[in-house]
Amino acid sequence: MSDKPPRLRLDRLTQPIVQLSLDLTSIDEAIETAAIGVEAGVDWLEAGTPLLLAEGLHAVEKLRARFPDHPIVADLKTMDGGYLEAEMMAKAGADFVVVMGRAHEATIRRVVDAGREFGIHIMGDNLGASDRVTSAEWMEGLGVDVIVHHIGFDERGLVRGLSPLDEIDEVVAAVSIPVQAVGGLSIQQAVECAKRGAPLVVVGAPLVIDGAAFRPADSNLFPTLKKICDDIHEVRLR
Repeated sequence: MSDKPPRLRLDRLTQPIVQLSLDLTSIDEAIETAAIGVEAGVDWLEAGTPLLLAEGLHAVEKLRARFPDHPIVADLKTMDGGYLEAEMMAKAGADFVVVMGRAHEATIRRVVDAGREFGIHIMGDNLGASDRVTSAEWMEGLGVDVIVHHIGFDERGLVRGLSPLDEIDEVVAAVSIPVQAVGGLSIQQAVECAKRGAPLVVVGAPLVIDGAAFRPADSNLFPTLKKICDDIHEVRLR
């Protein structure tokens, strides 16, 4: 198993966490973007789903080797084979894996089992749930460590104006574990998430990743990421 930082205490967060979503298809671009993010103050690095599809386990292994002190999220979006997928990513160096709330209860339970066995955290994603609040409550009951309150890329493209802020208060109130809001957030919305009790803030498309091309959004990422990190880190957790 790859060396990782000690298992995080999510109940001891003293400031919001900025997670950089590396929704890219090239590991070289991902590492370059991650390096800029780390310099700018990003706390966690996410091996996004496009990157995992393109590069597989090697993406996590290479991010772990290059950034040994930064927690790594593997956005697997697991729907089946939960234990094996979580085990593989844990051994590659991931600190978090993502299982979908639309998966069968058995799959979520098996991912949680693997998380306990291999010392990683499990994120439960409510993307596509008919009732996202109920989904969050259900996943907490099954043992996930974090709720990902998620409005998907395609969903936002079809139904304009959707935002994870729409139900963030209800989700935060429904669970006792940390909440992360995902889905096309602006800088102001990202800061608002932290202020409203969702301390794990994801930045990616469209702020720093081009969601259409799955490439870095521009060549001047550092000042954008620095402002995002500074603004979010200034929020005091309630």
